[in-house]
Amino acid sequence: MDRFGITIERQEQLEELIREWGFLPFFKNSIEGFSIEEMTPPDLLFGDDFNEGPWGWKGPIISHWESAYGKFFKGKAGFVSLEWLPDFMNWRRSLHPLKKQDKDARHIHEVLVENESMISRQLKKASGFTLSRKRKTFNLDEPMKPIENKRNGMAFDTLIAGLEMGTHVCIADFEYLISKKGEPYGWGLARYCTPEAMYPELFPIKEKVEGRTPKQSRKRILDHLCRLMPDVDRVKMEKLI
Repeated sequence: MDRFGITIERQEQLEELIREWGFLPFFKNSIEGFSIEEMTPPDLLFGDDFNEGPWGWKGPIISHWESAYGKFFKGKAGFVSLEWLPDFMNWRRSLHPLKKQDKDARHIHEVLVENESMISRQLKKASGFTLSRKRKTFNLDEPMKPIENKRNGMAFDTLIAGLEMGTHVCIADFEYLISKKGEPYGWGLARYCTPEAMYPELFPIKEKVEGRTPKQSRKRILDHLCRLMPDVDRVKMEKLI
């Protein structure tokens, strides 16, 4: 569904949408048409050149310090403008307080706070996780009883995504591997950071939201999205945020 009649073709155009709307998921979600994926021509979404297309524009957009990026929407990535980020954090952190996160998630967060920002691989290793995604490893003593590997790469990915959903962690940039020819390649490695370290001007949150309660921030966000998309069921909006 082409709800907005918009075709994203330029980075500046995408940045303007983020500023105007405040919230913009990257991938398809419960609100049909409300995603970068659906507004971008398929051949441009990821682009032949990593610098072209929305996938390659993520890092440069983040670097302009006007929006935050992370897995904010039902575990999937998207942008939130800095104008709306305080209310978003006020609501999300009430749903997913750090003290109620898994102890391994809290450990990841502690390591990240100590180092301010870290590439995903560095953060995994420093937090005691393996790069392997295997949940079980071979048991030399009892081959028929594999050893459960709770700190595998897949577990890390799940935990860091939970921290992003709680707005305790965001992505500061994407860094690419360099080929022997000196050319960047691959999908880019996420550099993680906390909003406190990346956007210190937004704290303390309560001052930035003018004393609003988490539920008041939630209502403010919902009212804004409903004005943007009056034809969408409010329940779908609630599920997204």
